[in-house]
Amino acid sequence: MLRTATEADVDIIRRLRNQQANRDVSITSHEISADEHAAWWAKTSVDPSRRVLIYERDGATAGVVSFFDLDGSSGAWGFFLDADGLAERGETLPAWIEVMREATAYAFDELGLDVLTGEVLEHNAVVRQMNRRFRFVEGTPEVRYADGRELTVIPISLRKQDRRKGK
Repeated sequence: MLRTATEADVDIIRRLRNQQANRDVSITSHEISADEHAAWWAKTSVDPSRRVLIYERDGATAGVVSFFDLDGSSGAWGFFLDADGLAERGETLPAWIEVMREATAYAFDELGLDVLTGEVLEHNAVVRQMNRRFRFVEGTPEVRYADGRELTVIPISLRKQDRRKGK
């Protein structure tokens, strides 16, 4: 289930985002401080071109989905899961499939987008494979520098008419 994030979720969002597994596959890989996170939330929570959603599984917070650059017909997205908690319970793969299904449905059915975009790091082969499973198309890779690292970032996109629909 996806629900809108609230002020009460801010600390858990930061905790999940700072899990090493999530930092390893993010453009921004440093540990996010409480002040940096508070500034992000203050800006994000009032920005009409953004949505932050909490992914819940069996009544517990299991991830965070962010939509940004929303302009009515297109928008970008990203998500991260409770990598540690889901792995401990052996639920990573089912949660991953579920959050992608719910997030793409939200983008197209709730937000009314025609195109959903995002980015993935070139070395993140597992995510790239899952993206293809959900019919995202990869664009031309681009080299960026972040947190002292050179990264190859691949843009992805999915058009509404090309998405996989749930059962």
